[in-house]
Amino acid sequence: MAFSALSRPIMKAAKPNLLLCFDAFGTLFSPKGPVAQQYAEVARQCDFTGFSDKELQSRLLEAIKDEREQNPNYGKATGLGATQWWTNVIHKTFTPLLRNNQALPPTLVPKLIHRFSSSEGYEAQRDLVPAIRALRERISQQGVERLVIGVITNSDDRVPDILSSLGLNVSPLRYGTPFDASALREKQFDIDFHCMSYDVGVEKPDRRIFNAADIMLSHIIRARYKETLTESEMERWQKVYIGDEVAKDVVGAAEAGWNPVLLDVDGNSTEITSLEDTPQQTLEDLFAEHASVRVGSIRNLVSWLTGSEWEKR
Repeated sequence: MAFSALSRPIMKAAKPNLLLCFDAFGTLFSPKGPVAQQYAEVARQCDFTGFSDKELQSRLLEAIKDEREQNPNYGKATGLGATQWWTNVIHKTFTPLLRNNQALPPTLVPKLIHRFSSSEGYEAQRDLVPAIRALRERISQQGVERLVIGVITNSDDRVPDILSSLGLNVSPLRYGTPFDASALREKQFDIDFHCMSYDVGVEKPDRRIFNAADIMLSHIIRARYKETLTESEMERWQKVYIGDEVAKDVVGAAEAGWNPVLLDVDGNSTEITSLEDTPQQTLEDLFAEHASVRVGSIRNLVSWLTGSEWEKR
């Protein structure tokens, strides 16, 4: 969809700094095909046959439900860890499908673990990488002094690896994980930090996972600029969150004091104002008028924020 007001520049932001965070699954990337279908495909590549896709899907859903009950938060709560958690899910999915004293193919688990930790199993939102980089290059022209981009997601710890495999330059900074502050000063990243429910211990819409992003922002400001982010300085930051689910992303972000943007690729949420149809204005003015807005693509979001169209390189 074309913008009707892109030729008009955005007014200089009242808040000169922007903390822009994204959901991961369904927003920055999505599975290349139904997960159960991909499981079946990999199994057959490993010469494991004799099951239907419908049967496998049922077993997979049961396995995930069972593992969540036994080892909450992808195994973090019981010290199991995400890799072993998914290994258990795979075993619980396929073991009931074995026939005639078969054994699980030894390559099945590592192939599936790798697939769903990389671009082999996921595809990026259209124009994701050039859009993020165009935002980095152009946002200062709209009066934004400092831009920090993060990920806040209900997920285990695979997300940074997935985003890296999709071509983004990802910072090592994760909530609850030690990091090398010098790396943040010496290098520009596409994604500055991650707040994953696996690390934070709560899931959206719980406001504590959004509050964790404030802590990450403080770490980054201290590392990059050797400044302490006081409460008054925090007031100079506009906090915007983009996700694809109303209940978890829009409602959760709003209740945590963030400005929510719904990524609505299919255009189904017509009750929410479309950013593509919104005249250019400051973010503060936009969200003073609308509790939330929706946008059809990451590209359109960046075009609105920067006030101009851009070409992929």
